[in-house]
Amino acid sequence: MNRDIIDINDCTILLEEATTEGSLVDVCSFDEPVVGIAFYGAGNVGLNVNYKENTKTFQHTKGMVLSFYADENVTFEHQVSADRPLQCVVIVTALRNVSQLPNDEGQLLEKFLYELVHPKDHYVEGPVFNMTPELFQLVGLFFKNQYEGQVKMMFYRSHMSALLSHYFGQLASQNVLKVNTDALEKINLAQEILLSNLENPPSLTELASKIGTNTNKLKKEFKAQFGVPVFKYLQEERLKKAYNLIKNEQKTIQEAAWNVGYDSLGSFSNAFEKKFGFRPSQV
Repeated sequence: MNRDIIDINDCTILLEEATTEGSLVDVCSFDEPVVGIAFYGAGNVGLNVNYKENTKTFQHTKGMVLSFYADENVTFEHQVSADRPLQCVVIVTALRNVSQLPNDEGQLLEKFLYELVHPKDHYVEGPVFNMTPELFQLVGLFFKNQYEGQVKMMFYRSHMSALLSHYFGQLASQNVLKVNTDALEKINLAQEILLSNLENPPSLTELASKIGTNTNKLKKEFKAQFGVPVFKYLQEERLKKAYNLIKNEQKTIQEAAWNVGYDSLGSFSNAFEKKFGFRPSQV
């Protein structure tokens, strides 16, 4: 479990990352009332939000953005397992600091998240929606930062501003699927099915049926979530696995191709070169 806390002006960035071979529960809470935005990255952890006698549950969080108000009576409980790791960036500010935030953040919070700035309960949930590909990529960069000292802080300041600008931009354009957690769960399930069946993936119709939707919705929502069509995503994941098989597991090119579902060695080599810029024999 890795947790990093970075204070910038009147905001705090909380970076949480956890993997486990078994299962663990990571609990997070705040010692004073806050307004926050949580961005869930490459992990797909389960989340329970507990307050008073209530529990709000999210089964699939990968790619989800959750805005909230929470006081000291609220706990965020992450259910981490071997196949559901945690990767989350949370940006929070104390409720008392909202009016003092620089760079118009306070005004944007008032405009777009009014119900959070003026809460009527211990926990108030704002818009919940799927990240754009740009937001998803930005979140990933927080966990790849290798800088130290002043440069590290400069990195966090600039990326926090970029993350918030994309977030408020998405709200302003109304390009959000509010509280559409059902759609998010279905798309994440589709991804899991594809990754589990790289060698023999289902057809688009079969995949849509497995997750309980139709092919048009599947194509539209999958691309919105991952930035590429379903089978472009499948091809990318096949080739990444093949690269790992050749480089790290010493598989032959033929074995790697078969393992990810390519019958033609020529087609595999051409696709491999197009993605990586070199032939599989050069790995």
